Amino acid sequence: MTRILIANGRVIDPSQGLDRVMNLLLADGRIQPYDQPPRGDEQVLDATGRIVAPGLIDMHVHLREPGREEDETIATGTAAALAGGFTSVACIPNTEPPIDTQAAVEFVQHQAALADNCNVYVVACVSKNREGRELAELGLLVRAGAVAFSDDGSPVYDAELMRRAFEYCLMFDKPILNHAEVLELTRGGVMHEGLVSLVLGLPGMPSAAEDVMTSRDIALAEATGGRIHIMHVSSAGSVEIIRRAKRRGVRVTTEVCPHHFTLTDECLRSFDANFKMNPPLRCRSDVEACLAGLADGTIDCIVTDHAPHAREKKMQELDQAPFGIVGLETALGLVITQLIEPGWLTWSQAIEKMSTNPARILGLPKGTLAPGADADVTIIDPGYAWTVDPMQFRSKSTNTPFVGWQLRGRAETVIVGGKIKYQALPAGTRRDL
Repeated sequence: MTRILIANGRVIDPSQGLDRVMNLLLADGRIQPYDQPPRGDEQVLDATGRIVAPGLIDMHVHLREPGREEDETIATGTAAALAGGFTSVACIPNTEPPIDTQAAVEFVQHQAALADNCNVYVVACVSKNREGRELAELGLLVRAGAVAFSDDGSPVYDAELMRRAFEYCLMFDKPILNHAEVLELTRGGVMHEGLVSLVLGLPGMPSAAEDVMTSRDIALAEATGGRIHIMHVSSAGSVEIIRRAKRRGVRVTTEVCPHHFTLTDECLRSFDANFKMNPPLRCRSDVEACLAGLADGTIDCIVTDHAPHAREKKMQELDQAPFGIVGLETALGLVITQLIEPGWLTWSQAIEKMSTNPARILGLPKGTLAPGADADVTIIDPGYAWTVDPMQFRSKSTNTPFVGWQLRGRAETVIVGGKIKYQALPAGTRRDL
């Protein structure tokens, strides 16, 4: 295996409190002890002026396969992940059929091995067929390699089923990732319920729908000792509920998506379905609460909720178009432009939320550059200026609300298991599609 010497980069590893300019040697798929003299046979990557980080991890990605390959496949989704700087992703099980059996987990693992892009970890269903009636065979799914459980796309709605899932997962120390939504409050909704929805005459989805389910999940986790991870938090109320629960010692973690700390419901005035997502874009005070939650550590992770849809699906009327956007290839640029440069987060805090914390929550042997660790590394050019152009995406879908945005920072080189899997094109080069 090729030895790689990453020279003169600013190495930032929150797991060790490391932030200094140094060389990093990769050999035999592992991070080597620091400050070793080179042998002379290394492939040298000059990282002067670059950030060298543990490989980024997105713990909330919809790869669509099996069943909706017109939107995305495991091969195209993982290629997009590499382009976004991610060396690992956790795929969500709302496929067709859902990932609720050992065979389904093994299928995803097999397809990921064939694609040979980034690492793919499987989040399996909490309930059989995601119907919320009967627990899936959680023990067998763990044995097959599932790292967490979720019925995302829908909440785990039955409180008794959720309680039993928490108790069962205690045996494996696995988290439950729940979509916080009270469905009776959001039925028929297409956007956040507020002044803008009133003016536009569109049915709304109130913040209370998220807040109530967040409270329920935290109460059940507190009662059982289970681990709850609140997915794609978007409301000020939920951020405060989670903040208070953490102070009480509840085993709760959470995540936020770039669109929820950058965009508001005002965007729906365009009636563009690329701004339609669930949870919906909310008002400015909710965005500010998400930013404050990131800054004070209430929000543990930044994820994409990458939800690709074929172009014709998003071209429907707003009430008919599906929820969701792609995010793998814009997330890093949005974090740098909207969080790091304005001072909401330091580089170390941002990397912690995009690598170290996801690895910790999912129990992955990733998210660190400690000697002996897997050689998963993302080299970031923090000053690179670029314009979001969906035609350059490696994802199969192009449903993004960020078309034309001017961003700074991109993944320049992505290394997985000691192998270079992605290198960005030189400035001004267009990718042939």
